[in-house]
Amino acid sequence: MPTLLLSLETSSPVCSVALHRIADCSLVGQSELRLDKSHSTHLTVLIEQLLENTGHQLSDLAAIAVSDGPGSYTGLRIGGAAAKGLCFALDIPLIAISTLRALAAQVAAGTASPENFLYCPMLDARRMEVYAALYTHEGQEVLAPTPLLLDADTLAEQLAHHSVLFFGHGATKFQALLGEHLHAGFLTGIEPSAISVGALAVGAYHRQEFQDVAYYEPFYLKEVYTTTPKSK
Repeated sequence: MPTLLLSLETSSPVCSVALHRIADCSLVGQSELRLDKSHSTHLTVLIEQLLENTGHQLSDLAAIAVSDGPGSYTGLRIGGAAAKGLCFALDIPLIAISTLRALAAQVAAGTASPENFLYCPMLDARRMEVYAALYTHEGQEVLAPTPLLLDADTLAEQLAHHSVLFFGHGATKFQALLGEHLHAGFLTGIEPSAISVGALAVGAYHRQEFQDVAYYEPFYLKEVYTTTPKSK
């Protein structure tokens, strides 16, 4: 009987995969590659190596979880396509987990007295814009994922009443604008991880919160704009 959940995180330059046991949410193994623009060529290799290194095979998988976005458009497409392909081939359910919620849960799990803070993951959306959200330590949504144009007054109301931890590769831009603030803390080196995606996905599996594999699309949050090259 299949007992494992495979999670994929491809929303950022870090490409990572993880295996969890569905019965108790224990981590079986994880693998990641910090090589920009490597997802398309290395994701399936990471999956194969993780299964081999942990002594498992595809038939042991009961579900696939994927980081749902927002994040890199190309990365999300690659992760979504790989997850859908595996689900179709194995006839198993697909679970989508918010990239920002997983990132917040990852930080809250490692924070002392986590109930004292709100958690604000920020992913770079170029220029002075980020994809951001606000969560409690229990994962309750205070501010839904949204594109934010940053200035010194961004999230002023929340910062007036709460201590907020900011993290993710978009938070550095906000720190430069905000400067010193009594209620703001900035964490560095926090990257999206398939481990946190998988931990949340195990709960979703037991609640049977599955996606329609045929019609699933990642949560891009914004329209993707393309331009036509100028003719010479």
